[in-house]
Amino acid sequence: MASDAGAGAGGTGRPGGPGGSGHAQRAPSPRGLPSAARCLVMGVVNVTPDSFSDGGSWFGPDAAIARGLELAAQGADIVDVGGESTRPGAQRVSVDEELRRVGPVIEALAAAGVPVSVDTMRAEVAQAALQAGARLVNDVSGGLADPQMPRLVAQAGVPYVVMHWRGHSHQMQDRAVYGDVVAEVCEELRRRVDAVVAEGVDPALIILDPGLGFAKLAEHNWALLTHLDQVAGLGGGPVFPVLIGASRKRFLGRLLAAPDDSARPFAGCDDATVAVTALAAAAGAWCARVHEVPANADAVRVGEAWREAASQAPAPAGTAVAAAGAGPAGSAGAAGEGR
Repeated sequence: MASDAGAGAGGTGRPGGPGGSGHAQRAPSPRGLPSAARCLVMGVVNVTPDSFSDGGSWFGPDAAIARGLELAAQGADIVDVGGESTRPGAQRVSVDEELRRVGPVIEALAAAGVPVSVDTMRAEVAQAALQAGARLVNDVSGGLADPQMPRLVAQAGVPYVVMHWRGHSHQMQDRAVYGDVVAEVCEELRRRVDAVVAEGVDPALIILDPGLGFAKLAEHNWALLTHLDQVAGLGGGPVFPVLIGASRKRFLGRLLAAPDDSARPFAGCDDATVAVTALAAAAGAWCARVHEVPANADAVRVGEAWREAASQAPAPAGTAVAAAGAGPAGSAGAAGEGR
Protein backbone atom coordinates (compact mmCIF):
# COMPACT_ATOMS: atom_id res chain seq x y z
CA MET A 1 0.00 0.00 0.00
CA ALA A 2 1.57 3.27 -1.06
CA SER A 3 2.13 6.16 1.29
CA ASP A 4 1.03 9.63 0.17
CA ALA A 5 3.14 11.51 2.71
CA GLY A 6 4.24 14.87 1.40
CA ALA A 7 6.82 17.42 2.48
CA GLY A 8 6.81 18.41 6.11
CA ALA A 9 8.03 21.36 8.10
CA GLY A 10 11.40 22.97 7.60
CA GLY A 11 12.83 25.89 5.68
CA THR A 12 14.28 23.62 2.98
CA GLY A 13 10.94 22.03 2.16
CA ARG A 14 12.32 18.62 3.13
CA PRO A 15 10.03 15.95 4.58
CA GLY A 16 9.56 15.04 8.22
CA GLY A 17 10.47 16.70 11.50
CA PRO A 18 13.47 17.01 13.79
CA GLY A 19 15.67 13.96 14.19
CA GLY A 20 16.00 12.26 17.55
CA SER A 21 19.10 11.60 19.59
CA GLY A 22 20.61 8.19 18.89
CA HIS A 23 17.54 6.77 17.16
CA ALA A 24 16.19 8.41 14.02
CA GLN A 25 12.60 9.35 13.55
CA ARG A 26 11.55 7.07 10.70
CA ALA A 27 10.23 9.07 7.78
CA PRO A 28 7.29 7.51 5.91
CA SER A 29 7.62 5.85 2.53
CA PRO A 30 7.53 8.24 -0.41
CA ARG A 31 4.32 8.02 -2.39
CA GLY A 32 4.15 5.15 -4.83
CA LEU A 33 6.17 2.77 -2.63
CA PRO A 34 5.06 0.14 -0.12
CA SER A 35 4.48 1.39 3.39
CA ALA A 36 4.55 -0.48 6.69
CA ALA A 37 4.86 0.27 10.41
CA ARG A 38 8.41 -1.13 10.32
CA CYS A 39 11.60 -1.00 8.32
CA LEU A 40 11.04 -2.32 4.80
CA VAL A 41 13.10 -5.05 3.13
CA MET A 42 14.58 -4.62 -0.34
CA GLY A 43 15.71 -7.82 -2.03
CA VAL A 44 18.65 -7.67 -4.45
CA VAL A 45 18.74 -9.14 -7.94
CA ASN A 46 22.11 -8.54 -9.60
CA VAL A 47 21.76 -9.35 -13.30
CA THR A 48 25.55 -9.35 -13.67
CA PRO A 49 28.41 -11.81 -14.03
CA ASP A 50 30.69 -9.87 -11.65
CA SER A 51 28.87 -8.39 -8.63
CA PHE A 52 30.89 -8.77 -5.44
CA SER A 53 28.78 -11.32 -3.56
CA ASP A 54 26.66 -13.21 -6.07
CA GLY A 55 28.01 -12.37 -9.51
CA GLY A 56 26.62 -14.76 -12.11
CA SER A 57 24.01 -16.38 -9.87
CA TRP A 58 21.14 -14.56 -11.58
CA PHE A 59 22.83 -13.58 -14.84
CA GLY A 60 20.19 -14.11 -17.50
CA PRO A 61 16.56 -13.01 -17.61
CA ASP A 62 14.93 -16.30 -16.68
CA ALA A 63 17.09 -16.83 -13.60
CA ALA A 64 16.78 -13.19 -12.56
CA ILE A 65 12.99 -13.13 -12.95
CA ALA A 66 12.64 -16.34 -10.96
CA ARG A 67 14.88 -14.91 -8.24
CA GLY A 68 12.88 -11.68 -8.05
CA LEU A 69 9.61 -13.57 -7.72
CA GLU A 70 11.18 -15.77 -5.05
CA LEU A 71 12.37 -12.76 -3.03
CA ALA A 72 8.91 -11.18 -3.22
CA ALA A 73 7.29 -14.43 -2.07
CA GLN A 74 9.75 -14.58 0.84
CA GLY A 75 8.71 -11.15 2.08
CA ALA A 76 10.67 -8.53 0.13
CA ASP A 77 8.70 -5.30 0.01
CA ILE A 78 10.74 -4.06 -2.97
CA VAL A 79 12.99 -5.90 -5.43
CA ASP A 80 16.05 -3.95 -6.61
CA VAL A 81 17.26 -4.93 -10.10
CA GLY A 82 20.71 -3.89 -11.30
CA GLY A 83 22.71 -4.64 -14.43
CA GLU A 84 26.08 -3.09 -13.64
CA SER A 85 28.48 -4.13 -10.88
CA THR A 86 29.96 -1.39 -8.70
CA ARG A 87 32.39 -3.62 -6.81
CA PRO A 88 35.93 -2.22 -6.40
CA GLY A 89 37.74 -2.29 -9.72
CA ALA A 90 34.66 -3.12 -11.79
CA GLN A 91 34.65 -1.80 -15.33
CA ARG A 92 31.56 -0.07 -16.65
CA VAL A 93 29.35 -1.86 -19.15
CA SER A 94 27.76 -0.16 -22.14
CA VAL A 95 24.32 1.39 -21.93
CA ASP A 96 22.99 -1.17 -24.41
CA GLU A 97 24.33 -4.06 -22.34
CA GLU A 98 22.88 -2.70 -19.11
CA LEU A 99 19.51 -2.24 -20.80
CA ARG A 100 19.66 -5.75 -22.25
CA ARG A 101 20.26 -7.19 -18.79
CA VAL A 102 17.62 -5.37 -16.77
CA GLY A 103 14.83 -4.57 -19.22
CA PRO A 104 13.06 -7.94 -19.46
CA VAL A 105 13.56 -8.62 -15.74
CA ILE A 106 11.94 -5.38 -14.62
CA GLU A 107 9.11 -5.74 -17.10
CA ALA A 108 8.26 -9.28 -15.97
CA LEU A 109 8.47 -8.52 -12.24
CA ALA A 110 6.39 -5.35 -12.56
CA ALA A 111 3.79 -7.24 -14.61
CA ALA A 112 3.58 -9.75 -11.76
CA GLY A 113 2.79 -6.93 -9.33
CA VAL A 114 6.20 -6.79 -7.64
CA PRO A 115 7.32 -3.29 -6.57
CA VAL A 116 10.59 -2.87 -8.48
CA SER A 117 13.46 -0.42 -8.15
CA VAL A 118 16.20 -0.02 -10.72
CA ASP A 119 19.80 0.17 -9.53
CA THR A 120 21.50 2.36 -12.13
CA MET A 121 23.61 5.50 -12.54
CA ARG A 122 22.38 6.19 -16.07
CA ALA A 123 19.36 8.31 -16.94
CA GLU A 124 18.77 6.36 -20.17
CA VAL A 125 18.56 3.09 -18.26
CA ALA A 126 16.37 4.62 -15.56
CA GLN A 127 13.96 5.97 -18.17
CA ALA A 128 13.60 2.57 -19.83
CA ALA A 129 13.17 0.90 -16.44
CA LEU A 130 10.42 3.32 -15.44
CA GLN A 131 8.66 2.68 -18.73
CA ALA A 132 8.92 -1.06 -18.00
CA GLY A 133 7.23 -0.58 -14.62
CA ALA A 134 9.92 0.29 -12.06
CA ARG A 135 8.70 2.56 -9.25
CA LEU A 136 11.99 3.75 -7.76
CA VAL A 137 15.37 4.89 -9.09
CA ASN A 138 18.28 3.76 -6.90
CA ASP A 139 21.30 5.79 -8.01
CA VAL A 140 24.52 4.97 -6.13
CA SER A 141 26.09 8.17 -7.47
CA GLY A 142 23.35 10.46 -6.19
CA GLY A 143 23.12 12.10 -9.61
CA LEU A 144 26.85 12.74 -9.99
CA ALA A 145 27.57 10.07 -12.63
CA ASP A 146 24.92 11.33 -15.07
CA PRO A 147 23.78 14.96 -14.80
CA GLN A 148 20.61 14.05 -16.70
CA MET A 149 19.43 11.70 -13.95
CA PRO A 150 17.94 14.29 -11.53
CA ARG A 151 16.02 15.93 -14.39
CA LEU A 152 14.64 12.58 -15.51
CA VAL A 153 13.56 11.71 -11.97
CA ALA A 154 11.99 15.13 -11.55
CA GLN A 155 10.00 14.78 -14.76
CA ALA A 156 8.92 11.23 -13.90
CA GLY A 157 7.87 12.20 -10.37
CA VAL A 158 9.18 8.98 -8.83
CA PRO A 159 11.07 8.28 -5.59
CA TYR A 160 14.84 8.67 -5.85
CA VAL A 161 17.61 7.16 -3.73
CA VAL A 162 20.48 9.62 -3.34
CA MET A 163 23.56 7.75 -2.10
CA HIS A 164 26.80 9.17 -0.73
CA TRP A 165 29.41 8.60 -3.45
CA ARG A 166 32.90 9.83 -4.11
CA GLY A 167 33.67 8.27 -7.47
CA HIS A 168 33.48 5.20 -9.67
CA SER A 169 34.69 1.78 -8.56
CA HIS A 170 38.26 2.23 -9.80
CA GLN A 171 38.61 5.44 -7.74
CA MET A 172 36.64 4.98 -4.55
CA GLN A 173 39.21 3.01 -2.53
CA ASP A 174 41.58 5.99 -2.62
CA ARG A 175 38.90 8.39 -1.39
CA ALA A 176 38.07 6.81 1.98
CA VAL A 177 39.67 9.68 3.86
CA TYR A 178 37.63 11.52 6.51
CA GLY A 179 38.20 13.68 9.56
CA ASP A 180 34.66 13.21 10.84
CA VAL A 181 32.92 10.69 8.62
CA VAL A 182 29.40 11.30 9.92
CA ALA A 183 29.62 15.07 9.56
CA GLU A 184 31.28 14.87 6.15
CA VAL A 185 28.86 12.30 4.73
CA CYS A 186 25.93 14.39 5.99
CA GLU A 187 27.34 17.55 4.45
CA GLU A 188 28.09 15.88 1.11
CA LEU A 189 24.62 14.32 1.04
CA ARG A 190 23.10 17.69 1.91
CA ARG A 191 24.84 19.22 -1.11
CA ARG A 192 23.54 16.44 -3.34
CA VAL A 193 19.99 16.86 -2.02
CA ASP A 194 20.14 20.61 -2.65
CA ALA A 195 21.47 19.95 -6.16
CA VAL A 196 18.78 17.46 -7.18
CA VAL A 197 16.03 19.60 -5.65
CA ALA A 198 17.35 22.52 -7.71
CA GLU A 199 16.83 20.29 -10.78
CA GLY A 200 13.17 19.81 -9.82
CA VAL A 201 13.17 16.62 -7.73
CA ASP A 202 10.40 16.69 -5.12
CA PRO A 203 12.05 16.62 -1.65
CA ALA A 204 9.23 14.35 -0.44
CA LEU A 205 10.43 11.69 -2.91
CA ILE A 206 14.09 11.63 -1.79
CA ILE A 207 15.58 8.67 0.09
CA LEU A 208 19.10 8.86 1.55
CA ASP A 209 21.72 6.11 1.53
CA PRO A 210 24.99 6.67 3.47
CA GLY A 211 26.82 4.43 0.98
CA LEU A 212 28.28 1.78 3.28
CA GLY A 213 31.46 0.39 1.70
CA PHE A 214 31.62 3.02 -1.02
CA ALA A 215 34.85 4.93 -0.30
CA LYS A 216 34.60 3.89 3.34
CA LEU A 217 36.68 1.76 5.69
CA ALA A 218 35.10 -0.53 8.27
CA GLU A 219 35.26 2.09 11.02
CA HIS A 220 33.48 4.57 8.75
CA ASN A 221 30.66 2.09 8.14
CA TRP A 222 30.18 1.44 11.86
CA ALA A 223 30.18 5.16 12.67
CA LEU A 224 27.45 5.79 10.10
CA LEU A 225 25.35 2.84 11.24
CA THR A 226 25.46 4.07 14.83
CA HIS A 227 24.50 7.62 13.90
CA LEU A 228 21.47 7.04 11.67
CA ASP A 229 19.65 9.88 13.43
CA GLN A 230 22.21 12.32 12.03
CA VAL A 231 22.15 10.75 8.57
CA ALA A 232 18.34 10.88 8.43
CA GLY A 233 18.31 14.55 9.42
CA LEU A 234 21.55 15.43 7.62
CA GLY A 235 23.08 16.60 10.86
CA GLY A 236 20.10 18.48 12.25
CA GLY A 237 17.48 19.07 9.56
CA PRO A 238 14.13 17.53 8.68
CA VAL A 239 14.06 13.74 8.40
CA PHE A 240 14.45 11.71 5.20
CA PRO A 241 13.87 7.95 4.77
CA VAL A 242 17.21 6.11 5.04
CA LEU A 243 18.15 3.02 3.02
CA ILE A 244 20.86 0.79 4.52
CA GLY A 245 22.93 -1.55 2.32
CA ALA A 246 25.19 -3.57 4.62
CA SER A 247 24.39 -7.00 3.21
CA ARG A 248 27.44 -9.29 2.80
CA LYS A 249 29.83 -6.36 2.67
CA ARG A 250 33.52 -6.72 3.32
CA PHE A 251 33.51 -4.96 6.67
CA LEU A 252 31.35 -7.80 8.01
CA GLY A 253 33.66 -10.40 6.51
CA ARG A 254 36.64 -8.72 8.21
CA LEU A 255 34.79 -8.54 11.52
CA LEU A 256 34.21 -12.31 11.33
CA ALA A 257 37.73 -13.16 10.12
CA ALA A 258 39.18 -16.59 10.83
CA PRO A 259 42.14 -17.07 13.23
CA ASP A 260 44.49 -16.82 10.24
CA ASP A 261 42.97 -13.38 9.52
CA SER A 262 41.26 -14.51 6.32
CA ALA A 263 37.94 -12.72 5.83
CA ARG A 264 34.69 -14.65 6.09
CA PRO A 265 33.33 -15.44 2.61
CA PHE A 266 30.53 -13.17 1.42
CA ALA A 267 27.76 -15.77 1.74
CA GLY A 268 29.01 -16.56 5.25
CA CYS A 269 28.10 -13.05 6.35
CA ASP A 270 24.34 -13.49 6.07
CA ASP A 271 23.83 -13.98 9.82
CA ALA A 272 25.83 -10.84 10.56
CA THR A 273 23.75 -9.02 7.96
CA VAL A 274 20.60 -10.04 9.82
CA ALA A 275 22.04 -8.62 13.05
CA VAL A 276 22.82 -5.29 11.36
CA THR A 277 19.34 -5.22 9.83
CA ALA A 278 17.69 -5.65 13.24
CA LEU A 279 19.85 -2.93 14.79
CA ALA A 280 19.29 -0.54 11.89
CA ALA A 281 15.54 -1.17 11.97
CA ALA A 282 15.48 -0.44 15.71
CA ALA A 283 17.43 2.75 15.07
CA GLY A 284 14.92 4.02 12.51
CA ALA A 285 16.14 2.88 9.08
CA TRP A 286 13.42 3.08 6.44
CA CYS A 287 14.60 0.06 4.44
CA ALA A 288 17.34 -2.60 4.46
CA ARG A 289 18.77 -3.77 1.13
CA VAL A 290 19.68 -7.47 1.43
CA HIS A 291 20.64 -10.51 -0.62
CA GLU A 292 18.69 -13.07 1.44
CA VAL A 293 15.18 -12.08 2.51
CA PRO A 294 13.55 -14.52 5.01
CA ALA A 295 15.73 -13.92 8.07
CA ASN A 296 15.96 -10.20 7.35
CA ALA A 297 12.16 -10.03 7.08
CA ASP A 298 12.10 -11.46 10.61
CA ALA A 299 14.83 -9.05 11.73
CA VAL A 300 12.90 -5.91 10.79
CA ARG A 301 9.97 -7.10 12.87
CA VAL A 302 12.25 -7.73 15.83
CA GLY A 303 13.75 -4.29 15.34
CA GLU A 304 10.33 -2.67 15.28
CA ALA A 305 9.24 -4.49 18.46
CA TRP A 306 12.44 -3.31 20.16
CA ARG A 307 11.88 0.25 18.93
CA GLU A 308 8.27 0.26 20.12
CA ALA A 309 9.18 -1.10 23.54
CA ALA A 310 12.00 1.42 23.93
CA SER A 311 9.62 4.28 23.17
CA GLN A 312 7.18 3.18 25.91
CA ALA A 313 9.35 1.89 28.77
CA PRO A 314 11.01 4.64 30.86
CA ALA A 315 14.48 3.93 32.21
CA PRO A 316 14.57 3.11 35.94
CA ALA A 317 15.27 6.14 38.11
CA GLY A 318 18.93 6.72 38.82
CA THR A 319 20.30 4.55 36.03
CA ALA A 320 22.10 5.49 32.86
CA VAL A 321 21.02 3.93 29.62
CA ALA A 322 23.85 3.42 27.15
CA ALA A 323 23.21 3.83 23.48
CA ALA A 324 23.32 0.45 21.79
CA GLY A 325 25.35 -0.44 18.77
CA ALA A 326 28.87 0.97 19.29
CA GLY A 327 31.13 -0.30 16.56
CA PRO A 328 34.03 -2.63 17.35
CA ALA A 329 37.24 -0.84 18.20
CA GLY A 330 40.01 -1.17 15.69
CA SER A 331 37.85 -2.94 13.12
CA ALA A 332 39.46 -2.13 9.79
CA GLY A 333 38.62 -3.24 6.28
CA ALA A 334 39.18 -2.41 2.67
CA ALA A 335 37.62 0.75 1.37
CA GLY A 336 35.01 0.32 -1.28
CA GLU A 337 32.43 -2.37 -1.62
CA GLY A 338 29.94 -1.81 -4.38
CA ARG A 339 27.30 -4.22 -5.51
